[in-house]
Amino acid sequence: MALGRKTKIRLWQLGTLLFLLVVALAWCMRPPRNTTPTASHGTLERFPQFESQFVPSRDVVVWLPEGYQTGDSCDVLYMHDGNMLFDATTTWNRQEWHVDEVMDSLIRAGVIRPCIVVGIYNTDDRLTEYFPAKTWQHVAEADRKKAKIDKLSGDAYLQFIVKELKPFIDDRYKPLAAREHTFMMGSSMGGLISLYALCEYPQVFGGVACLSSHLSMAHLPDGFKGEQWATGFRDYVGQHLPEANGSLIYMDHGTEDFDADYGPYQELLDSVVVAKGWDKLHYRSLVFDGDGHNETCWAKRLDQPLLFLLGK
Repeated sequence: MALGRKTKIRLWQLGTLLFLLVVALAWCMRPPRNTTPTASHGTLERFPQFESQFVPSRDVVVWLPEGYQTGDSCDVLYMHDGNMLFDATTTWNRQEWHVDEVMDSLIRAGVIRPCIVVGIYNTDDRLTEYFPAKTWQHVAEADRKKAKIDKLSGDAYLQFIVKELKPFIDDRYKPLAAREHTFMMGSSMGGLISLYALCEYPQVFGGVACLSSHLSMAHLPDGFKGEQWATGFRDYVGQHLPEANGSLIYMDHGTEDFDADYGPYQELLDSVVVAKGWDKLHYRSLVFDGDGHNETCWAKRLDQPLLFLLGK
């Protein structure tokens, strides 16, 4: 039966709408035109394909405060997902942490110590590199067998930072290299690996900031997701936290998107840390109502972890 004129018009309109939607999605997901980030404040130096014997090579960018001279008294902050930190024109989702703007503002205001930021680019192995590897030791054998444990490379990733990248940064820029001047920050899985780094290398890092930490272990590859892994990581932290109040730990989460699931898991981890004797001066756990799981939200509250770790 032939279609009526109105039906044809509606089908044409629907087809046009679907076409425009496909075009819009393709536009949003297109590769960024720029691949080299720039900073609007301070200086950004890039080291393409920094080689490592532990993990695949990746780009590293180093942000220097305005007027920084080699050997100036500066702390160092190592940040994961370095490709998302400084320049939205180079990121896949057109969002960024605005690290250079926030750092510059706080340093100029005199409320934090001068600090170098080392942005470590992620790779296709992000999930396995940011996974706290020794969690598997705290998971029941039956659940452990479902996962490809040999794929977990969190330990190798931290070795790259501690044994290769940090010595390079210390030698090239000559900042303050002691643990009380060395920090790490990340979000989501980057939050997990940051807390893991403090547990594994308390002699190297004096504090960590973990934003929207993926404590639920949901939405991960089969074998690694689920309550057993979330509980396993919490048990690992309980057994490997450094001495209470000898370091700084900042944690937070929002209430939207993935973050909507994090509340109960964060509360359980908070109870573990507090039970170990950590006080509010050295352990901070915050909730940001209405914030989601994205760079825009992390940028909006970036001043909070920076003040906590670097405040004068």
